[in-house]
Amino acid sequence: MSAKPLAIFLMGPTAAGKTQLAMELCQALPCDVISVDSALVYKGMDIGTAKPSLAEQAVIPHQLIDLLDPKDAYSAADFRRDALAAMTNSHAAGRIPLLVGGTMLYFKALLEGLSPLPSADAQIRAEIAAQAQQHGWEALHCELAQIDPVAAARIHPNDPQRLSRALEVFRISGKTLTQLTERKGDPLPYKVLQFAIAPTERAELHQRIALRFQQMLEQGFEEEVRVLYERADLHPELPSIRCVGYRQMWDYLAGDVSYDEMIARGLAATRQLAKRQLTWLRSWPEVRWLDSNNKRVCQDVIDEVQSAYNKTQ
Repeated sequence: MSAKPLAIFLMGPTAAGKTQLAMELCQALPCDVISVDSALVYKGMDIGTAKPSLAEQAVIPHQLIDLLDPKDAYSAADFRRDALAAMTNSHAAGRIPLLVGGTMLYFKALLEGLSPLPSADAQIRAEIAAQAQQHGWEALHCELAQIDPVAAARIHPNDPQRLSRALEVFRISGKTLTQLTERKGDPLPYKVLQFAIAPTERAELHQRIALRFQQMLEQGFEEEVRVLYERADLHPELPSIRCVGYRQMWDYLAGDVSYDEMIARGLAATRQLAKRQLTWLRSWPEVRWLDSNNKRVCQDVIDEVQSAYNKTQ
C-alpha cells in the first residue's frame, strides 16, 4: 500500500491532443486539471496559446492559467509553488491532480525539486535588459562566461531568458547558477503516473501543427497580438512575447517580415518546439507513451489510473 497520494502527469508535444484527452479523463475520473504551460499563465494570450475556451473551462475548470499580465515574469519556482498548492487542495478534496501541458522544465522542477535560487528582481532584470539593448546579448554572454563558464557553455547567446536569469542570480546572490544548482530541493511527495501522448508519425504531428496555426489565424490571432503590440509596456524580449507564434506575429506587425514569412517562421518555430519537447520526453524516466490516434487511449489511461488509485486506498 502506497503512503503517497496519486497524481497524473499528461505530457506531450504541442498539438498532440493533450487537452482533449484531459477533458475526457475528467469526465470519467475525479480529476482536477492543473495546467503545466508557461504560456497559458498570461492573460489576454488565448488564441496563440490554444488556451481552453471559456466554454471548456466552464465544464472542466483549469488551474494555473490566466495568472499574470504579459509584462510579468513567471519562473519554474513560481510554478512549483503554485502547482504544489493546487495539488494539496485537490488531494484534500479527495480528488486526483491531473497535470497537463508541454512545458517540460516545469514538470522536471515539480518532479525533482529545485535548488534554492533567489526570487526574480525586477530592477536587476531591467538593468540586464538595458545592457543587452545597448551592447547586445553576445556581450552579456561573454560576461557570463567569465563568471560561470559551465552555465555559459550550456546557455546559447541567443537564449536571452536563460542568459538573463543566470546573470540575475549572480548579481542578487553573489553565487553562480552552477554553484546554486548543485543540490536539488525536495522531490514531489506523490505517486505519479506519467503519460506522454503524440502521433506515432512525425509527419502527422507537423500536419496537426499546421492545421492549428491556420485555425489560430482564422480565429483572430493577428488582432490578439496587435492589442499586445500597441501596449507601451510590452517588448519582444519579454518571456510572454517570445512565446512561439507571438514573436513571429510581433515581427510581422513591426514590419520586419511579410505575412507569408510570418506564417513560415511561426510554423518552423512550433515544429522546433515540438522537437524539443519530444527530445525531453524520450529521455524521461517512467513515462508511458500514448498514441494520439488510438481510440482506446482514454480507456487505457482510466484503467491504469483506477488500478493505481485502488492501491492507494
